[in-house]
Amino acid sequence: MASPSQHTPASADDTDSLGPDERVYPTWTEPLAKAASRPFGGPVGRHASVGRQWFWTPLRVVLLLAVVTLSFAWIAKSPCVQQYTDQNGVAQLDWRGSRQFTAMCYSDTVPLYTAERLDQPGMFPYRTSWVDDEGKPTEHVRYMEYPVLTGVFQWLNAKMAQGWTVIAQSGWLPNPMTVIVYFNITALWLALAWLVTAWAVARLARRRVWDAAIVAVSPLVVVHAFTNFDTLATAFATAGMLAWARKRPVLAGVLLGLGGAAKLYPLFLLGPLLLLCWRTGKLKAGLSTLIATLATWAAVNAPIALLYPAGWREFFRLNTERGVDPDSLYNVVAQWTNWPGFDPGLAHGQAPEVLNTVSAVLFLLCCLAIGYVTLSAPTRPRLAQLAFLVVAAFLLTNKVWSPQYSLWLVPLAVLALPRWRLLLAWMAVDALVWAPRMYFYLGTDNKGLPIDWFLGAVVLRDVAVVALCVIILKEIYRPARDLVRRAGDDDPCGGFLDGAPDVRVLRFGRRADPVPVA
Repeated sequence: MASPSQHTPASADDTDSLGPDERVYPTWTEPLAKAASRPFGGPVGRHASVGRQWFWTPLRVVLLLAVVTLSFAWIAKSPCVQQYTDQNGVAQLDWRGSRQFTAMCYSDTVPLYTAERLDQPGMFPYRTSWVDDEGKPTEHVRYMEYPVLTGVFQWLNAKMAQGWTVIAQSGWLPNPMTVIVYFNITALWLALAWLVTAWAVARLARRRVWDAAIVAVSPLVVVHAFTNFDTLATAFATAGMLAWARKRPVLAGVLLGLGGAAKLYPLFLLGPLLLLCWRTGKLKAGLSTLIATLATWAAVNAPIALLYPAGWREFFRLNTERGVDPDSLYNVVAQWTNWPGFDPGLAHGQAPEVLNTVSAVLFLLCCLAIGYVTLSAPTRPRLAQLAFLVVAAFLLTNKVWSPQYSLWLVPLAVLALPRWRLLLAWMAVDALVWAPRMYFYLGTDNKGLPIDWFLGAVVLRDVAVVALCVIILKEIYRPARDLVRRAGDDDPCGGFLDGAPDVRVLRFGRRADPVPVA
């Protein structure tokens, strides 16, 4: 690639200090970026002054794009945080006429404020309990259903919202319903978490820093950034990967442990990391990260587990007893074939043991296959490639794929397979699943959609994710097609693994030589 000018970077870890000859220009390499640049003067010229803008660095542009996208995400949810005054003069949340579905603005944050008893004085997650279905045969005791970090996060936001309301009643601040304030405060922190995610991806992308723009403008962010609390986990996971890339294994473990205390998926990154460390003889660094992860997760969970064991177990109990999610492939098969499922006729509160076993076995088999790829590929796979495969395998085989879980894949996909048109096509398909989902929940009696529309969209999404996995596997075995390695990097996320020679590789049959990288 021709160089607009020459410059020596101050630091290999400082993305913004990369010289013009070390950057990848998307307006040269990506047809989508080239077309988008035309209103602004077209692709960058070969003699342009690159890297000398004192303020608008690539990272700041990416963060600005993320702020704009997050603003659209808030606007998309805003119809669900409107209020009206009923005939008794009491302010009510305006979900009349199933507005949360017709406006497609539903967010778990709003109903959870009362469902998790966050509105009650003296409430504390995992200590406070309540009875669901009181007086019915299905009556049972409930606690906060989220992992510890996410549960405490909700509680702190509720306290801030209630404090706002107290101050607002004195006339110093606007005084909407407390649940609306709670949503807005929660959305602020979730937006900051996604900005951390975009920042970490930009630092990890190194030469391909502009790939982080796909994280910033992803359609999935518009739809799901504020649907639940998953941006907390993506922030910890990508920041943990960045710490590993900077060769700080203990910090990486702390961040992954915090992510695991918010959602489960950041812990899945440890498997690929340890296998790659074993292959390159860097197992000591990998074990440091593993120990720090487990210690951090235990340190966060131990106080709640010791003080309120029944409340702490609630998350695990509900996940064990939960049936198939509407977004899962198991539900697709059941709905289209009238299959009764693996566990027909379960009583209330009875765990679907066969379904749980099948889901766990399928995920384990996928992990074993990914492990084989990790240790047998002629050229060592990149960490992001394997991380995407593992998380995608979990979502495809799990009995639950809540729509916001797709956010987990966004940063991993950008780092693993930075092909802009391909990624945006998958993200658009995944985001559009939200529309038939909302109108299916509306019900055909209320002019909603039949379930087949929703199930068809789910299948399209899953096919798109499987296609991404297939392409990643092809690039693992043919690294000359890998755009990251073609740009000159080995493994920007690799840290100790970056450029490391193989020490242990599985060989079956004739010994294969590593595939040369273009």
